Amino acid sequence: MSGIHVIDETRLRKAVPLDLAAVDCIDAAFRALTDEGVVMPPVLSMHLPRANGEVDIKTAYLPGFSGFAVKVSPGFFDNPARGLPSTSGLMILFSAETGQVQAVFLDNGYLTDVRTAAAGAVAARALSRKDAKHVVILGAGTQARMQLQALTLVRPVERAVIWARNAEKAAQAARDCAENLGIVVESTTDCEGTITGADIIVTTTPSADPLVMADWLRPGQHVTAMGSDQPGKSELDPACFKRADLYVPDRLSQTRKMGELRAAIDAGFVVQDRDFAELGDILCGSAPGRGSPDDITIADLTGTGAQDTAIATHALAAISTRGNAR
Repeated sequence: MSGIHVIDETRLRKAVPLDLAAVDCIDAAFRALTDEGVVMPPVLSMHLPRANGEVDIKTAYLPGFSGFAVKVSPGFFDNPARGLPSTSGLMILFSAETGQVQAVFLDNGYLTDVRTAAAGAVAARALSRKDAKHVVILGAGTQARMQLQALTLVRPVERAVIWARNAEKAAQAARDCAENLGIVVESTTDCEGTITGADIIVTTTPSADPLVMADWLRPGQHVTAMGSDQPGKSELDPACFKRADLYVPDRLSQTRKMGELRAAIDAGFVVQDRDFAELGDILCGSAPGRGSPDDITIADLTGTGAQDTAIATHALAAISTRGNAR
């Protein structure tokens, strides 16, 4: 047990910032998913409606990575009213060679927040127009702020608008992001109006009802849907699939069960067995991405164990360069 690193959230925040290195780490995870040697079991997901909560357990073995992670991620969405964050949890990193525990990250969901935001940046870098400057974020929580921060790493963002059901929280998030990122960030109560003028739209809510309607979309837009990671959640009008020129899942088997694709299948807009190239395929060049500046693209990101393995190995390497952190 003396060889196991036990790292708390404070140390992880110092060692693993949301930067281009984190984005590239998650990019590598998506690319690794195209390898036939990947072992990634289905997400173990437990919905707790009485507590307005959920718990996900994710893991993946990726060829070429020195370790594999097992991540336990609770999300309890009434927590902010108690003065607590909505997400928490931990990751355990095992050696891919011996199975021995290498590290326990008591991150309270921080590494998940980083890898999720980085995944949004990877999707935008691959699918949005390179000149995208105007961003709309739906949601005002931690992930909403981090998604905007991540986008500024990969696109020349000049202006952002934040919408949330709670207008006060949206306004506070806008003020915080403007101060931290040095760009113009405003809040709005007009969801439709702000979406129609955006270059990139990112949804970060646990909504069970669509927030982005199909007839609000305009040529050239990119949508990254982050929040639909449980059966029953849906942030996009299923008819958006009829408007989109390109739909890209992070893992097709997952989005069929718990992503925006599930809702589109249930609504009859997509047949159950239709095949779609995954984000990793596009990154590796084995499938085409955006075809023209006028294309409407949708990335459906449900979160994968591959991302957790990638960020955990990245975190251990970062900790190791700072010396023994047990």
